[in-house]
Amino acid sequence: MRALADWSRSGIRPLLILGLALLAAWPFLIESAYQMRLFTIVGIYALLSLGYQFIFGHSGALSLTQGTFFGVGAYASGILSVRYGLGGEFTLVLSMLLPLVLATVIAVPVLRLESHYFALATLGIGQVVLLVAVTWQDLTGGSNGLAGITALRLFGFEFVKGHGIMAATWACVAVGAFLSWRITRGLYGAALQVCRENPIAAVSIGIDTAALRFAMFLLSAVFAGLAGALYAHTIRVVSPEALEFPIMVACLTITVVGGRTHVAGAILGAILVVNLPEWFRGMGRYYLIAYGLALLGMIIAAPYGIIGLLAQWRSRLLPQAPSALRLASVAASGRPASPAAAGPLLQVRGIHKAFGGVKALTDVSLSVGRGEILGLIGPNGSGKTTLLNIVTGIYRPDEGSVMLEREYIQGRASFEIARKGVGRTFQNINLVDDMSVLDNVAVARHAFEGTGLAQSLGAGWTDPAWRRARSHALHLLEAVGAAGVAHNPAGGLPYGLKRKVEIARALALEPALLLLDEPAAGLNAEEQLDLAQRLQAFAREGLSILVIEHNMPFLMPLAQRIVCLDQGEQIAEGAPSEIRTNRAVIEAYLGIPDERLVDAKGT
Repeated sequence: MRALADWSRSGIRPLLILGLALLAAWPFLIESAYQMRLFTIVGIYALLSLGYQFIFGHSGALSLTQGTFFGVGAYASGILSVRYGLGGEFTLVLSMLLPLVLATVIAVPVLRLESHYFALATLGIGQVVLLVAVTWQDLTGGSNGLAGITALRLFGFEFVKGHGIMAATWACVAVGAFLSWRITRGLYGAALQVCRENPIAAVSIGIDTAALRFAMFLLSAVFAGLAGALYAHTIRVVSPEALEFPIMVACLTITVVGGRTHVAGAILGAILVVNLPEWFRGMGRYYLIAYGLALLGMIIAAPYGIIGLLAQWRSRLLPQAPSALRLASVAASGRPASPAAAGPLLQVRGIHKAFGGVKALTDVSLSVGRGEILGLIGPNGSGKTTLLNIVTGIYRPDEGSVMLEREYIQGRASFEIARKGVGRTFQNINLVDDMSVLDNVAVARHAFEGTGLAQSLGAGWTDPAWRRARSHALHLLEAVGAAGVAHNPAGGLPYGLKRKVEIARALALEPALLLLDEPAAGLNAEEQLDLAQRLQAFAREGLSILVIEHNMPFLMPLAQRIVCLDQGEQIAEGAPSEIRTNRAVIEAYLGIPDERLVDAKGT
């Protein structure tokens, strides 16, 4: 056990090495042509599921078109081979290109949908493509399909039945697995994880979730098209069965059983789902029952997939030591205001917002100066969080304007506003529980590092952008007093520390304006004092801060000015001393005489 632990800490993963060794030995244990063909089918389904992991696993979208892309790729190779006699250098490329084009066409309307609406829309598209394949007999052969597909030929070399096509298929699986690993690692992979687990948090730190989902959808189509082409050259026949729903069900089952975000999960899932019926074949007519029970048992025992379960065991038994990081030399508070800049940093003018017949905000106006801390108070339901959601682009105002650095930002996408220098925290903490504290903060550097699909693929063995981001994040965690838990999972932190981590993540955007929604909630008196001192230090460095808070002993000494809302209307604005004596504020919100408020502050 100690030797395994040493291997694990040195970066060597014994389970992965063992799995690769067993997979490499498998072909040498094959005794018949049927088993060889079955092993080839395993590779085809592994490639199909590797592609499906992009959209379902890493993006979290239940797409039901993966089987459709697979069938389109199979038909493309079949038609080009049978009717035009083209070799693999054309059939493979066009089998990837056609699903890519189809995915691009349907992505624009379909990717706007969420949850089950997205699933139903993609299912409907699959049925339309199946109907086209059945009715377009002159091209596809109709219900009978196309027979006589030639063996795969590449530049004059023919991959014959048996070892040839098996080797070609698994070579594609190896390349696909390598590309998948490179794409989903590091900073780009962390952005995908936040996009999947918490889309609202993702856009608040400048991640373009729509662009990520679009890229993952296209990648899933390319992988599926290649798998379909290999299927056509292996089976030598393509029919509407390649487009039918059982292909999609098998792909989904493989991804769930193996592990939807692990490259090894696609391969292990394909091995199990394809081979289990064969292994249970000796049970006669009961083999399908045994097969179904086995799959059900695996899903119950390992809801995150078998590889996910093994990864959990490994982290407990063979924990990895945190990697040493060099502290980045950065300012904690963010981008400084321009010395020549004049006037308020943020100007909100005449904002109106209604939800149906409910008026959430009515003619609200406020401004935040450079380096100023502005408090926003009011009873529950007064529209405070709604106003923050309008400033950050989650909601669009019915009327009014929002200006940042003299530029109108109302109506812009949330990720664009975040990239312009607006960081925020949430009333309900929006961290990704399964990620470490350090990674929750580091992922906010996604926009600054210019990380995209091409950069992720082109980076070296380790992602330098991710290392820089984590170094920067560690500096910010020190600035808010949370560096001691940097390598802990965020979900296991006490509430007060989670608040600090969320503030550090917002600071990773290098914001000019920081919006805080009840930052003192859940903090004890000592923690509140520590947070107030840190916020004041950030403000002295030029950071503008807008704070929503119900805790008056925390807010009154912190804020330079306070705005009070009631039932969506602005009823008061002024210095804390003016607000605490304002009768309208006392009646609508404070609800206690001025003397008691003063005593509560101890002044």
